[in-house]
Amino acid sequence: QVQLVESGGGLVQAGGSLRLSCAVSGRTASIYTMAWFRQAPGKEREFVAAINWNGDRTTYTDSVKGRFTISRDNAKSTVDLQMNSLKPEDTAVYYCNTGGLVVGRTPGPYWGQGTQVTVSS
Repeated sequence: QVQLVESGGGLVQAGGSLRLSCAVSGRTASIYTMAWFRQAPGKEREFVAAINWNGDRTTYTDSVKGRFTISRDNAKSTVDLQMNSLKPEDTAVYYCNTGGLVVGRTPGPYWGQGTQVTVSS
């Protein structure tokens, strides 16, 4: 089992920044990649970003490229998502996920409880 706990969400004005953090615990040796997804009201959950175990390979959905940065600290067992230049359309519940076998949009089996990000115009 793997446990994921997100933190760092909140309310921010458009153009502002937030940093989300995901604390990972449990059977971390079974994790190859980590990812962030989000779900806006009335929409399906969508991929945001993913990172490999070494942290040297990342991928992003087009709408956040150049604004969001995913990173990981294996010593602290955390995965962060730095979000800059936020837009109202970034408003969603953000979920941490264990990711697939390779860096990509495929989610893994474990999810956090989610953290709300609200961007006001």
